Amino acid sequence: MDDKLKVCLLNDSFPPTIDGVANTVFNYASIINDKLGEAVVATPKYPGVTDNYDFEVVRYASFDTTNIIGYRAGYPFEPSVLGELESKKVDIIHAHCPAVSAILARTLREKANAPIVFTYHTKFDIDIRKALKSNILQEASIKVIVNNIEACDEVWVVSEGAGENLKSLGYKGDYIVMENGVDFPKGRASDSAVKAVNDCMEIKDDLPVFLFVGRMMWYKGFKITLDALKMVKESGMEFHMVVVGDGSDALEIKDYASELGLSDNCIFVGAIQDRDILRAYYTRADMFLFPTSYDTNGIVVREAAACGLGSVLIKGSCAAEGITDRHNGYLIEENAESMAEAVKTLIADIDLAHRIGQNAMNEIYIPWEESVRKAYDRYRVVIEKYNDHEYVRKTTFTDDALSSIAGLCDSLNKARKFREAITTGFIDNGLAKTWGFFERGVGLIAVENPFNGLKSGIAERSSVFKNSLREKQYEMREKKMEIKEQFWQYFDRYL
Repeated sequence: MDDKLKVCLLNDSFPPTIDGVANTVFNYASIINDKLGEAVVATPKYPGVTDNYDFEVVRYASFDTTNIIGYRAGYPFEPSVLGELESKKVDIIHAHCPAVSAILARTLREKANAPIVFTYHTKFDIDIRKALKSNILQEASIKVIVNNIEACDEVWVVSEGAGENLKSLGYKGDYIVMENGVDFPKGRASDSAVKAVNDCMEIKDDLPVFLFVGRMMWYKGFKITLDALKMVKESGMEFHMVVVGDGSDALEIKDYASELGLSDNCIFVGAIQDRDILRAYYTRADMFLFPTSYDTNGIVVREAAACGLGSVLIKGSCAAEGITDRHNGYLIEENAESMAEAVKTLIADIDLAHRIGQNAMNEIYIPWEESVRKAYDRYRVVIEKYNDHEYVRKTTFTDDALSSIAGLCDSLNKARKFREAITTGFIDNGLAKTWGFFERGVGLIAVENPFNGLKSGIAERSSVFKNSLREKQYEMREKKMEIKEQFWQYFDRYL
């Protein structure tokens, strides 16, 4: 094994989709490729997207499911993609989603003979229950997902709470905690950057600013936050609530804020992809409101901490791990009344909010490089264990099927390459002969005419004829591509 590892990272979401897990995969790939080894990312295709990264991105076929799950769903059995990933000769496969990405990872393992690490980031059962109304389908889907996770060679979770949640869904294997980091440097954004944010939001006062960053989904605690802010406003206190992000529940959330009479207090700025600008929003705020028990880690909480911003969190939630109440965070019960009391306390004592933020920066901030280096060192342990002749790989009843699919994809990919070579060679040869014939015809016109008086006329006609031939050559090349495509389509029918 080469000293530098080749790592294949797989996830169902990736830029242009912006969420916590997509951000995680991007940072893993960037740091591995820049400082540790070689990374390749496999993720579904997005229309019109061009990947300009220092690491390679392999896109595979997808279909639009953004209204259901927030991103496009991929098709993991595209033969050419599996062949391309196999050709990378990766040392380890790291899946970050238990659905399509895990299936592709398991299929690739059959060809690459490399171990799979899976990281459990999100309580996916909530997404499944939201997308499917039938209890039978919900339970069946969760069982399939857990089966995918159990088939991996090592399982990581981003917090102890995430591991407990995974166990509650029926997972019976072991796991280790591998915390995520953040890509923000430690420290506040510049005064000029903060001023630009103020100008953008048209904030011209010194009122306290509360912030949310992330997907606009009800399960992120928006009802608790908005109901609490209504109580705070009715008590006579003034404030701004800034929401950065987008999501399938965005319209409903905005309408609910308006119904509660919070239109003058809430500023919805949409998704922000520029990390420097986002950092300025964190710096501008006085407290981050994150009353959700859904998230397993809460990267945004650590992003806030990097900028000296503390968070209001649900007591006992995964995001609250490592938090001491009123020291490096503010803990509440999971209801609007408790949130309202916290917000009132912080408005009345804004210095407390700022002290909490400073302590969060000093105590819970983890840079991505530290996190990825720890994971990279663990990769070597997983690979060594996988290559041990006494290691018994985890298998399920679906492994035989995936092995067969991998073999079929390999055969189809070889057939595709064969047909391309055959059709390209056949058509190119025919075009070459045709073009040679025309070129010889032009030569005869120019050389064999014995009448000197006609030389200038012939030269002119020859030039016109050559230009015409160039146009014909372009048309024939276009026709070549059309013929090849038709040939492939006919060939595919009989594979």
